[in-house]
Amino acid sequence: MSRQHQAEQMRSGKGFIAALDQSGGSTPKALKLYGIGADAWKTDDEMYGLIHEMRSRIATAPAFTGKRVIGAILFEKTMDSAIAGTPAATYLWQERGVVPFLKIDKGLEDEADGARLMKPIPGLDGLLKRAVAKGIFGTKERSVIDAANPKGIAANVAQQFDLARQVLAHGLVPIIEPEVTISIADKAEAEDILLAELKKNLDALPKDQQVMLKLTLPTKANLYKPLVDHPRVMRVVALSGGYSRDEANALLARNSGVIASFSRALTEGLSAQQSDAEFDAALDATIQSIYDASVAG
Repeated sequence: MSRQHQAEQMRSGKGFIAALDQSGGSTPKALKLYGIGADAWKTDDEMYGLIHEMRSRIATAPAFTGKRVIGAILFEKTMDSAIAGTPAATYLWQERGVVPFLKIDKGLEDEADGARLMKPIPGLDGLLKRAVAKGIFGTKERSVIDAANPKGIAANVAQQFDLARQVLAHGLVPIIEPEVTISIADKAEAEDILLAELKKNLDALPKDQQVMLKLTLPTKANLYKPLVDHPRVMRVVALSGGYSRDEANALLARNSGVIASFSRALTEGLSAQQSDAEFDAALDATIQSIYDASVAG
């Protein structure tokens, strides 16, 4: 199965993308929600070992296959690890039919002009070469929008597309993620500005290149339909952004052509204390609910 098959699955496959890429500061929170407290580890290596066990349990569960989960975003340490004795990206694609992506951003700069841009990513070309060698299909890079500030949003999107061009040069497909914070008062206005900036930057891409977009579920249903239909866009996916799974699914179902890429909403209700049968049943129900919302449009 080639990259062509993976690209076709990302363009038109029914289902959603699982975000298994908690890192750094978000790992303890993810473990706590999974029922593992901070007293369970002493070192970062032990902490990452525990989160890898959680991710492996999800990835090897019967429900986690390309029939409903068309892609998965991995943390760098996950890419460098094995699942069921096989390199993670290879396992996901060859054993589960799930297209593997790699989170490449290294966190956020302080807020300026209502936006938090990405920090520099040292050694990025080397990381992208390693990703290609390990069978990764694409990357994900997150920045944040905290206000309807045209200057900040323009800078945010420009940085995303600069990075996307570097990713595309390695033959990988970038998932551009300028997340609009769901709690801001001017969220709808920020999304209107973001839409215009994204269209402008997409129009400037060469005709033979495609990116993916990962966006906060918009206040106005179907706001991003012009992006779904844009020839330079392989797929538009939505982040849950702090909404509960039920809220996120309901909002997602109102947006035609947009599929989910949920992280916390995917692991909601899963616990280290569950038996395998309980865990598998809970994950199966979660995957079905997110799948249903993703194909509803």
